[in-house]
Amino acid sequence: LRPMDVSGVPVSFFSELTFPTADPDSLGQGKYQVMAAAETFHPLDSVSSDDHKLSFSPQVQQVVSVAGDQDRKDVNYTKFELALRDVWRKAYSLKLTAKPVIDWVQDAKTGAVVELEGAVTLRHNWKLQLMLGGRLWGEGVASTYGTRVELTVGKTF
Repeated sequence: LRPMDVSGVPVSFFSELTFPTADPDSLGQGKYQVMAAAETFHPLDSVSSDDHKLSFSPQVQQVVSVAGDQDRKDVNYTKFELALRDVWRKAYSLKLTAKPVIDWVQDAKTGAVVELEGAVTLRHNWKLQLMLGGRLWGEGVASTYGTRVELTVGKTF
């Protein structure tokens, strides 16, 4: 949704509905899940320059299961995303994101991952992006993972 002004701070609210459609079933949670979230964006003008535009974007998400396979573990966790982004020459970007999580099903066990993402905008609205991620702590905590490498090539129409 379009950001709302909350006490002088732009806040965007969004939600997501997840269906238990994994194939094979072992790759998914087996539950219908609802996520509600809020995010804000803060340009860091005091440390930016004409070439580099730095910003900070905190986000909070709450995810709960509402139905699904009764034999599978329920889902109930709170995830924070704390992203620091640098964009320079309007073509390159680098983003560092810490994602701590509180898993309420596991008695408030915590975990976190960190992700480093670099991107370059190419000609004709093409974009190349590489993301590297890894667990900081909390093996077995919802929404965390061991290691991750993601390469994305996209075109904006």
